[in-house]
Parts: sequence; C-alpha cells; structure tokens
Amino acid sequence: MKELTKAEEQIMHILWELDEAFVKEIIDKLPKPKPAYNTVSTIVRILEKKGFVAHTAFGKTHRYRPLVDKEDYTKAHMNSFVKNYFSNSYQQMVSFFAKEKSLSLNEMEEIMKIMAKEINKQKNE
Repeated sequence: MKELTKAEEQIMHILWELDEAFVKEIIDKLPKPKPAYNTVSTIVRILEKKGFVAHTAFGKTHRYRPLVDKEDYTKAHMNSFVKNYFSNSYQQMVSFFAKEKSLSLNEMEEIMKIMAKEINKQKNE
C-alpha cells in the first residue's frame, strides 16, 4: 500500500471520520489557517489517483468517499514504520517507548493487560 504525505493523510482522516464529503466539508474540518479550496481539491484528486478515494458526481461538484479502510491503512503504515525504524521488531518499538519515558506507568500497565489477554487467546487457539 502506498504511503501518504502528511497533507493526504490529514484529508483521509477527515474522510474516514465523515464517511463521505464535499471539498468544502473537508475544508470546514481542517484547522486554521484553512488551505485554499483548490489545494484541498488537488489533494483529494491525487488521493483518487492513488486509489484511496472515489467520488460521486453531482454536476460539476463531487462528493468523495474513502476506498481504503482506516484500519487497513494503519496496519500497513505501522508495519512499514516498525520495519524502517525498529528492524521489524515490535518488541524493540515498545521497549524504545518505555525506556524513553514516553509511556506512563498506567499506559504500560494497560499494555501489559492487553498483552496478557492476547497471550491467553493465542494459547487457547
């Protein structure tokens, strides 16, 4: 799956949230300073060429909808991130964030609970 630029990803997050939207509705959800209509329209058309969105035409206006599920993109993006920065090791990634004090004690405890549930689930399969 192709990686998105930050601007493309920002637009996709809005489309995932709204399910479908006109360019004006996307702009309304963007933080200030708002980009120009043509800028957002261009980004959405690039996303369409990349296969991430499709549109329904209403005369000269288009309503866009995501074709790629947020969870599918997240999985692909995270796999790439872990591969490129942590030698394809999720253990190294979690260890890095724990050692860098990026995770609070509460967050680490929650991760441990999630891991314990997953371990039990996989043992019972």
